[in-house]
Amino acid sequence: MFSYLANPLRFLKFARIAVPVLMPLTFLCLGLGLWQSLWVSPPAEYHLEGVRIMYVHVPAAWVAMMSYAALAVASFISFVWRHNLADYGAKAFARIGLVFTALCLITGSIWGKTAWDAWWVWDVRMTSTLVLFFIYIAYLLIWMMVEDTRRARRLAAIFAMVGLINLPIIKFSVEFLENQQHQAATVSNIDAPGLELELGLPLGLMMIAYTCLFAWLAIIQVRTDIKRAQKQRVDRNAPTIKIEDL
Repeated sequence: MFSYLANPLRFLKFARIAVPVLMPLTFLCLGLGLWQSLWVSPPAEYHLEGVRIMYVHVPAAWVAMMSYAALAVASFISFVWRHNLADYGAKAFARIGLVFTALCLITGSIWGKTAWDAWWVWDVRMTSTLVLFFIYIAYLLIWMMVEDTRRARRLAAIFAMVGLINLPIIKFSVEFLENQQHQAATVSNIDAPGLELELGLPLGLMMIAYTCLFAWLAIIQVRTDIKRAQKQRVDRNAPTIKIEDL
């Protein structure tokens, strides 16, 4: 699949099909998810009405981590094969991941205030998520501050791959470390009790909506970078007209 989409012209053809499909799918799932979350879903036994923050917070955390996993894969491809399309993808994933990590931290802080009566606690999951936020910023700063494109590509790829170690800390800190404020996973673990249908359905719809939104935004950003690079290439190859020739 990657070898096929690695060609910029093929990717642009794919984008012309994927974007019109992902856009309405995103809004459809988001609309249904918000309707279920705000009006249909009942209050939870423990969190009461505060459980509605879960429908924004959990999908945001999912996309924040998924974005970084995609960033690390794209960085590996860029490091090994030095493909420009992988760099475009990596930067797109970093921008999206930064926004959703910020959303995750903000909504998590609000949820923490309702559940623990504290805006912030320095447990491992919250701290490592904050570290993820700064990793995204540092990755994007490498591309902005290093003028040599080849050097920026190598440094950014190495940094992204090293930063991957933070993901298992975020995911498994609650399961393996004691005295953590966050509860263990309710859905993703095999032995977890799971959610009731009234809570699980809106959460599932919001997860699908956020995932489609991630894919939609990533494709748009990569497509924009490809077209910008093509325009710059054309401008460089365009003949220059001297004043004396006029």
